[in-house]
Amino acid sequence: MFAIFAGVFPRLAVFIIWVARPALVNAAFDTWIWPLLGVVFLPFATLMYVIMYIPGVGLRGGDWFWIAVAVLLDLFHWIGAVTQRRQLPGYRGD
Repeated sequence: MFAIFAGVFPRLAVFIIWVARPALVNAAFDTWIWPLLGVVFLPFATLMYVIMYIPGVGLRGGDWFWIAVAVLLDLFHWIGAVTQRRQLPGYRGD
């Protein structure tokens, strides 16, 4: 249950922010395709980018640290998913 919640939380949070406060997402991104791709492939990084972005200012030095941490979390999630698939019943290795 925890793993499902951990995988869904950032996507759900970005979706809720996008619906409740579309101006935040529109200020952070020029087009709708980047946040959509971010939600699919790098949800933590997209969530942090939307939260940390300041309209008219952008991102400052310390903000990039938190986005880098979020990117690492996303990458660890993808790496973990790839390594854990070998434990699935019926999986045939490469």
